[in-house]
Amino acid sequence: MKLNKFIQVQAIMKCETGLRIGGSNESIEIGGVDNPIIRDPISGLPYVPGSSLKGKMRSLLESIYGRFETKEGKRVERRNGQPCGCAARFCTVCKVFGPHKNPRHHLGPSRLIVRDAHLTKEWEEKLSQLQLEKGLNLADYKWENTIDRIKMSATPRGLERVPAGTEFTVEFVLKVYDGDDEQEMIEFFAHGLKLLEHDYLGGSGSRGYGKVSFNFIKKLQKDAKTLRELELV
Repeated sequence: MKLNKFIQVQAIMKCETGLRIGGSNESIEIGGVDNPIIRDPISGLPYVPGSSLKGKMRSLLESIYGRFETKEGKRVERRNGQPCGCAARFCTVCKVFGPHKNPRHHLGPSRLIVRDAHLTKEWEEKLSQLQLEKGLNLADYKWENTIDRIKMSATPRGLERVPAGTEFTVEFVLKVYDGDDEQEMIEFFAHGLKLLEHDYLGGSGSRGYGKVSFNFIKKLQKDAKTLRELELV
């Protein structure tokens, strides 16, 4: 397969509501947070893993377009919530996102690359100022209750979140090979982002977390052989 071009899309992802993508603590200090968000291990700044964005987009697109597996030459619908791995040529999910755990395929590598999303410079400064003024660890801390309706008791729990309004810079790359329907892949990718805006990212979405929006700031095409920029039509 011949790689023809890269299509790079850069965008600002805004958290319309608090965003929670969980991290982990190897040990919990006295007074520490037991439900932290994921952070860069060096800077301590929150970020959004590309795997979280890509996985959510894939799941939504599978639900909308229908995901199929092959069994004895027949197509069967998705079961048990597992990602599509049919690797059939008609399956845009497998072509763009990769045929899940299917070593016997002829689709080539997955077409979509999703980079980790990092804070914009403006929001890095805002969260650092929040830390100085209020002592919050570059995030907000929301208390919720787990209600036992039989005993009429409540168990409080604290959840760390990226505050509403926070903005991240995110980059997507589509690789176009010989025989690919470029326009189909672009529309498929754009549909995935639009679905994500209407759903949620991260955890606790049914309780209002994780609403995001995208503002596109740059789109480039680069010839794969020369890596020079191409004119966009």
